[in-house]
Amino acid sequence: MTFAKWIAAILLCLSWTLNLAPAQSPPLQAPFPVESAKDAHPESVDAFAQARLLLQRGQYDEAVDQLKQLQGQRSGLQGLVHQLGIAYYRKGDYPKAIENLKRALEERPQDNEAVQLLGLSYYLAGRPAEAIPLLEKVQAWFPRTNVDASYMLGMCYVQTHDYVQARKAFARMYDVPPDSAPSYLFAARMLFRQQFEPVAEEYAQKAVALDAKLPRAHFLLGELYLFKSRVPEAITEFHKELAINPTDASTYYKLADAYSRVQKFEDAERLLQRSIWLDSTSTGPYILMGKVLAKKGETELAVRTLQHAISMDPNNSITHHLLGQAYRDLGKNEEAERELKLAEQLQSISGAKP
Repeated sequence: MTFAKWIAAILLCLSWTLNLAPAQSPPLQAPFPVESAKDAHPESVDAFAQARLLLQRGQYDEAVDQLKQLQGQRSGLQGLVHQLGIAYYRKGDYPKAIENLKRALEERPQDNEAVQLLGLSYYLAGRPAEAIPLLEKVQAWFPRTNVDASYMLGMCYVQTHDYVQARKAFARMYDVPPDSAPSYLFAARMLFRQQFEPVAEEYAQKAVALDAKLPRAHFLLGELYLFKSRVPEAITEFHKELAINPTDASTYYKLADAYSRVQKFEDAERLLQRSIWLDSTSTGPYILMGKVLAKKGETELAVRTLQHAISMDPNNSITHHLLGQAYRDLGKNEEAERELKLAEQLQSISGAKP
């Protein structure tokens, strides 16, 4: 899992954790009781309360230390492994979270919160096969579809190569029939994002076979073909998409990209102009326009276009690199050196992320 996907998954899972139980569904338990009131030790109650406060503040290491210290004093304390499982989950130490949450379920099998967090921990630890039965159980608690639950369950099926079940999970996520054209299209999009291109292409083709006028189906096929450098096929699919949806800015942009790859720069420029007039908020068309104009020898105009793209997104290393090349073509070596150096720095920062 890449860093960007890992961060997205964590944010997604944290949002699910905070919003999992609507009023009409079986609620997750309140924080696990330390002991019954008559048997509770004030020191234990205080230690649990302090650990929870530390977790609320984001001081995960301190919370774990607090609970580990309590474990050393009273190893059999009821609910302690539950709290340790939560602390390790919040810290991002999923193997330790799994270890403690499994023990929490042995201690209390009806602990819904432990079921939920154990499933998430397996998912985030890269153990999708073990996550599936737990996430299926959690999803069954809801009378209506939980979008995050369906997504994560679908991703687990993808990672275990059970594409049929993945498609059904995504269909449930979007409230469409599991064997419909939209179902295949949603699954194809998710599979493409996870770099399962052969199955994504198969499912996108199935979506088109079921409904040749389904919006974005030909677009996705075009993206797949462009990714595989099958440019003529990509161009054909993008034209089919425009015949269905002639106001889609992203299709003009992608079609322009395809034409630029076969050096049809006039066609690419015309399509990029259409894309920008439909949507002036996306940086991609401006960056590609700068590149196309530079290829056409319209370097001054390319510089202005790339400068505008930088004003929209100052931290895009590609834009700074293209601008540096354009300055060099104009003989502005000082400006070129500045932009190329900045592009290297931004690329280095991006590459240094874990």
